[in-house]
Amino acid sequence: MNVNEISKTFVRRTNSVREALQRLDNAGTGLLLLVDAADRFERTVTDGDLRRMLLEAGSLDVSLQALPVLQSVVLDHAYTRQDALALMNEHGINHLPVVDASGKAIRLLLRKDIDEQILLSTPHLGEHEREFVEEAFRTNWIAPLGPNVDAFESELAEWVGIRHAAAVSSGTAAIHLSLALLGVGRGDSVFCSALTFAASANPIVYQGAEPVFIDSEPESWNMSPAALERALSTARATGRLPKAVIVVHLYGQSADMDPLMALCDQYGVPLIEDAAESLGATYKGKASGTFGQMGIYSFNGNKIITTSGGGMLVSDDESLVKRARFLSTQAREPFPHYEHTVIGFNYRMSNILAGVGRGQLRVLGDRVASRRRIFERYRSELAHVSAIRWMNEPSWSMSNRWLTVCTLAPEVTRLTTSEVMQRLAAERIEARPVWKPMQLQPVFSSAAYFAHGDVSVSQQLFERGMCLPSGSNMTEEQQDRVIATLERVLAT
Repeated sequence: MNVNEISKTFVRRTNSVREALQRLDNAGTGLLLLVDAADRFERTVTDGDLRRMLLEAGSLDVSLQALPVLQSVVLDHAYTRQDALALMNEHGINHLPVVDASGKAIRLLLRKDIDEQILLSTPHLGEHEREFVEEAFRTNWIAPLGPNVDAFESELAEWVGIRHAAAVSSGTAAIHLSLALLGVGRGDSVFCSALTFAASANPIVYQGAEPVFIDSEPESWNMSPAALERALSTARATGRLPKAVIVVHLYGQSADMDPLMALCDQYGVPLIEDAAESLGATYKGKASGTFGQMGIYSFNGNKIITTSGGGMLVSDDESLVKRARFLSTQAREPFPHYEHTVIGFNYRMSNILAGVGRGQLRVLGDRVASRRRIFERYRSELAHVSAIRWMNEPSWSMSNRWLTVCTLAPEVTRLTTSEVMQRLAAERIEARPVWKPMQLQPVFSSAAYFAHGDVSVSQQLFERGMCLPSGSNMTEEQQDRVIATLERVLAT
């Protein structure tokens, strides 16, 4: 309840119990604020206080003069939501008056209004998922495989414009399978985007190979063709070309695929697209994830569409996808008994989760449009905040804006991203840093790394970058809260 509405809760000692009860009923807040003639706050008044006065006086017309002096819990005007909730929890209350420096009541905080946390990216379910899941229960297709899995594979392949797809348990599993399909093993190396989540690189180590990390370029934040060219040239000179290159499409933004593909073709190295974050994005009109020899998508809970957990391996090469399905079902040979000639994995998606995916796929276009609107609203409403630099969208691409990402300009603000995120957290708004580059991760400290140029672009982006709440189910009120908080924080 803001400063314009709070006067509805004011009562003075000159008011009668009858008037106070009427005001309590009209305010709908569960309590009133007792103030003096200058609106300086004295104490709270509850319906219990008024009932006790009525029982003692036997009249509704007695004034509030008899109310005892009481030291109520109040909050200073320079508060955060975190401060307010901590004080409410400490005293077991659900209302908290806010007073200014002169003691005037300027706001009444209600727990239900300040308790909501705005999260980074939450699942957004629609109307279609239930029918596919209920069908799975009705037909008793609960275990992995089933008609939903088959349909999800064909429907997603059609959506992105590729011939074949294999639904698996996670995007990480899809990357692992793609490396196994290419014969990556001990003694091999695999080049991988440096600015990414560890799930892009971990499967390289699963196969016993060594990761080599390639820096970002500043235009798209994705793999630098210049850094990749130096890395490939160095590898050829040492007689140790990589078995694969994993290009990650960061935060829904496609990498510049033409020069990357040309380099991989020139050196005869297969390219895998980690499109975990970029389903629904395009590069020169073609779906992200469909350029390389194989592409992978993720349906983790925070992705643009979700199956709770799940992923997809896609390719135009039918033999690769068939082999992926074989390896993902424990590499069981087609015998009446259990026969295994190679090591496989338990990586197939369940029929239930595939049903969720089918429902989600029907609204993918809407989810992309929603996240793009949220990004544009942030950019428009915060255009006057000179400390913010927004993640670019090059002319050759259409980002799905999975997350709204920005950097802080150090020449404009002394605040670090860590400080800004802490202040957002104090207002119960979740924000996160940009991915910590793989070459800076302790587990990969010995891995080779090729920078874009004289500076490490990925390291700079990590030091200055920040991801803002971007869920497609965010309300305008939630967006307004994030925008207003950023304005206030960066104004200082």
